[in-house]
Amino acid sequence: QVRLVESGGGLVQAGGSLRLSCAASGPTFRNYAMGWFRQGPGKEREFVAGINWSGGSTSYADSVKGRFTISRGNARNTVYLQMNSLKAEDTAVYHCAADPSLDAVVADSEHRYWGQGTQVTVSS
Repeated sequence: QVRLVESGGGLVQAGGSLRLSCAASGPTFRNYAMGWFRQGPGKEREFVAGINWSGGSTSYADSVKGRFTISRGNARNTVYLQMNSLKAEDTAVYHCAADPSLDAVVADSEHRYWGQGTQVTVSS
């Protein structure tokens, strides 16, 4: 059974940091691009960051550039999102996704695989 499981969310003060993890199980994800998306209260879903299969290419939303870093574990079945200098507007449910290419991740259409999400709450 294919699963993406996110963890690492929680409550943090503005200016703080969190590290999200997304572990992929089932068929190998080593050749998949992966990404993070979020949906805040009353907001539409938005792309946050993406990374290609090798980890050599990344993409970020303008709103998180310079503050968030996406990376992959050595086995490439895990993706991380290091979030620094958090702001209240970063409050959202964060989901990870996996697709055949980074372009597909960024396009944010119908993702091949999608996780259930982890809540991030930033208090101001």
